[in-house]
Amino acid sequence: YNIVMRSWAKKGELLRISRLFSMLMSIGLQPSLESYGAALECMGRNQASHNDICRYLQWLKSDGFHVDELFQKCSFEEDEKEEVLRAIRIVQPNYQLPSPPNPQTCKTSLLKDFYSKKKAVSYPKLDFSLEELRERFQQQLEMELNNTITIESVEAAKPLTPQAVRARELLSTLRSQWHDTILQALQKSKHSMAKRKRMSRHNSIYPYLCLLPDEEYVDIMLQVLSALSPQGESLAVLARELSNKVYNKYVIQRKLRSRHLEKVQAVYENYIHLLAKDSQPEPYLPREYWEKLVAEAGFGPSLTSRDGSWPYVLLMRLGMHMLELVVKSVKVPRNILNPRLEPKPVPVLYHIYSFHSTWQVGLIKPHPILSQILSDAAETTLTFNSSAMPMLCPPVPWTSPHFGAFVLNDTKLMRFVEGAVQHQLLLDQCPLVNLHPILDALTQLGNCAWKINQPVLDIIISIFNDKGSEKLDIPPPLSEAPKPPSAPGHSSTWSKTLKHEMLLCKKKTAEMHSLRMDALYKLSIANYVRDKVFWFPHNMDFRGRTYPCPPYFNHLGSDATRAILLFAEGRPLGPKGLDWLKIHLINLTGLKKKNDLQERLEYANEIMEEILDSADRPLTGRKWWMDTDEPWQVLACCMEIAKASRSPDPAAYISHFPVHQDGSCNGLQHYAALGRDLIGAVSVNLMPSSVPQDVYSAVAQQVEEFRQKDAERGLKIAQVLQGFISRKVVKQTVMTVVYGVIEKRLKEIDDFPEECLWEASHYLVKQVFNSIKEMFSATRDIQNWLTESAKLISRSGQTVEWVTPLGLPIVQPYFRSRSTVVSVHTFPWWAERRDSWAGAGQVGIAGGKPDTVKQKNAFPPNFIHSLDSTHMMLTALHCLRQGLTFVSVHDCYWTHAVTVDVMNQICRQQFVALHSEKILQDLSEFMLEKYCSSSTEPRAPWQTKLMEQLSSVPRTGEFNLHKVMDSTYFFS
Repeated sequence: YNIVMRSWAKKGELLRISRLFSMLMSIGLQPSLESYGAALECMGRNQASHNDICRYLQWLKSDGFHVDELFQKCSFEEDEKEEVLRAIRIVQPNYQLPSPPNPQTCKTSLLKDFYSKKKAVSYPKLDFSLEELRERFQQQLEMELNNTITIESVEAAKPLTPQAVRARELLSTLRSQWHDTILQALQKSKHSMAKRKRMSRHNSIYPYLCLLPDEEYVDIMLQVLSALSPQGESLAVLARELSNKVYNKYVIQRKLRSRHLEKVQAVYENYIHLLAKDSQPEPYLPREYWEKLVAEAGFGPSLTSRDGSWPYVLLMRLGMHMLELVVKSVKVPRNILNPRLEPKPVPVLYHIYSFHSTWQVGLIKPHPILSQILSDAAETTLTFNSSAMPMLCPPVPWTSPHFGAFVLNDTKLMRFVEGAVQHQLLLDQCPLVNLHPILDALTQLGNCAWKINQPVLDIIISIFNDKGSEKLDIPPPLSEAPKPPSAPGHSSTWSKTLKHEMLLCKKKTAEMHSLRMDALYKLSIANYVRDKVFWFPHNMDFRGRTYPCPPYFNHLGSDATRAILLFAEGRPLGPKGLDWLKIHLINLTGLKKKNDLQERLEYANEIMEEILDSADRPLTGRKWWMDTDEPWQVLACCMEIAKASRSPDPAAYISHFPVHQDGSCNGLQHYAALGRDLIGAVSVNLMPSSVPQDVYSAVAQQVEEFRQKDAERGLKIAQVLQGFISRKVVKQTVMTVVYGVIEKRLKEIDDFPEECLWEASHYLVKQVFNSIKEMFSATRDIQNWLTESAKLISRSGQTVEWVTPLGLPIVQPYFRSRSTVVSVHTFPWWAERRDSWAGAGQVGIAGGKPDTVKQKNAFPPNFIHSLDSTHMMLTALHCLRQGLTFVSVHDCYWTHAVTVDVMNQICRQQFVALHSEKILQDLSEFMLEKYCSSSTEPRAPWQTKLMEQLSSVPRTGEFNLHKVMDSTYFFS
């Protein structure tokens, strides 16, 4: 009824609002503060009588509200705030708007000094003038207003053949016909819905088909036909994509209508004074400065959205309906490529079923005719949503869970499973001041400016367009896909072997297409911004792990993607910078992992001839760089070392190159610190040591000992694994219970028997965890305590929740699978095949029963991930305070070569500070309060057992945490 009232208020329909108020009161419902705001807005527009306004203000007071709360808690659009104020001043002429609340300061002990106002600190500026930042903002705004952007593909340089010209002309004609056909189908569908007198699931989406001009819906649907791969796409994914595009366009239109954009422009115009190099320094964090400017702006629309995102079920219904229109209406003559066939129209898209694990999944596939035309046309442009692109100006600072990152595009602070609502509810219930450290850390990560390493990008593109390279992880084109064996007769007559070969060939082709398109998107976006400076706004997952918002091209990508990224800001190398570049190079090669830093540096100096040859002649020289773990980053580093070492004064050389410091088995470091485990701390480099300890090799050795004993007892899988257990095989499983990780490593070994992959991966995961338990007693105790606690909590019908030391509330989103409530009748093909929905769009819905197995297995790694994220955010904020450039790829931290030592120091300090908190004790107290504070007596047996479990916090050992400050190999 709030939405209805706001609509009536705009039209000045006070009588309707009065009747609705009376109805609500008569049935015992209290109008909300937003409803009172709508009523008073309407009275302001109508210049209602003194008595009418008095009556509503009296009701407002009797319902427990204060008039000031209208301006403190309600969201406004356009001139709504002014009209509410006009109405109030008819009754109270001297009424003054409440003063903006005094900014609250985060009280967490971990950031007490950081947020202290006793000492004013001016934060580092960006290397741009006010005018440059204004221009960049306008470029970003233009891109977001257009909603999509079309860029040149890196394949565009290929010569245009007569066949491609004909295919493009044909495609243009077909698209024009399809446009008209889809438009007619959409209008007919809307007309049919509008005639229905009663609301039902069949016409519930009608209002959402009227939000945009019909042409815009048609354009969105046509995009599906251009982007669909020959292997097809999941129904649920396509439906979500279509409805998301509608939602994003609607949001931007709404922000334009409500004058939201005007206000953002005005605030951003002043905000850049904080960042620009030619403006006066200000002692504010970006979030603080933005909040100050918004408070000073006074009137106008609220910047935080009043209406949340559309419900998942609605989005699915809308997307499915649009998809159904395309599938039913778009056809192509069967003889369009072969005149000998009959000219019968056939659907361009069709619906099939496939299996994903044990789930039957609905897929949409293009007809081979469409795939052939698209392949022949070899179109040279790619279209992306503006939110998929890097930003061309510094992101808007995060100021709440609902506002930050892009200028207009809606962005969630936290990404979570579709349909899940519990994460957002927790964030909304959390006092905003408690989220300040998280908001500030995400803003800091997003404020790092980037540019492209053009020489490396050009080499990668040249190899990409020349059949790719498996060795260098550059995917080849489909022309290099394995050719299927000749298959005579009907498929029913094929042998089992032939069918298997055909299936493998088809699977390989699909994988190659997926990898090729992923690389094409990344390289094309990189090429588009090759001469630009750009930014990656950040958000996080439900554990607090941070990610860049643009999904394709970012620094979390592959080796090749990371190699083409440079900091936009350059800094002199300083006295030790060149040494750090060389050490970084050797770290990237994968060589000398067990050697100390000095030995790595000496080795780099010994092979300078190879380094310089790689830099000067990457494709024609001895190609040393190609035989390393991360070849593209190695090549980029070789080029940087060559330029720096040849400069007149290497210490003065301006370097834009990011140097990485990679966590040394980061998860086990947290376990060792939590348990004050002395043996564990030594194994994971928390103690001073002359050489780095390699826990992965130690685990691999322990696993091999277990394997030998099992093999001697006659266990077949242990015998099969003889000679295949290595550091690389076990590394990624040391912290995660993921069978697929080990299976992938084993699959990479040429002579490992494929039929044993599943059994071998399960066996090795079990042995890896047995090894960890054997080697790290405190880790085992903590893992067991976390697992058992989660098991008891979820068995009681509740999900596992906790709050990180920085104040981020977390809930695990694992529920027993159940189908969504989207009806199969939304898409008639499913009427006889309900099971096709399974797996295509299943979500854990809050209110369902928790999945005990997932809740207990996931709690230990998720809890450690949340600590890891807390440590990273603390490091990010203190690096900002020290004026360092800082970004992270989870536990891998990046900065300039000149500031590596400072970043290392900050990182250790924050690790010690974090683990000096009573983390496990605080977790125990939080969970006891949440799950066991019921005053009901007597307690149920499960509650007593849970209390005993949560109270029995594991004991800690004798490791002195401050030894971390002297550890040389905290980073590997």
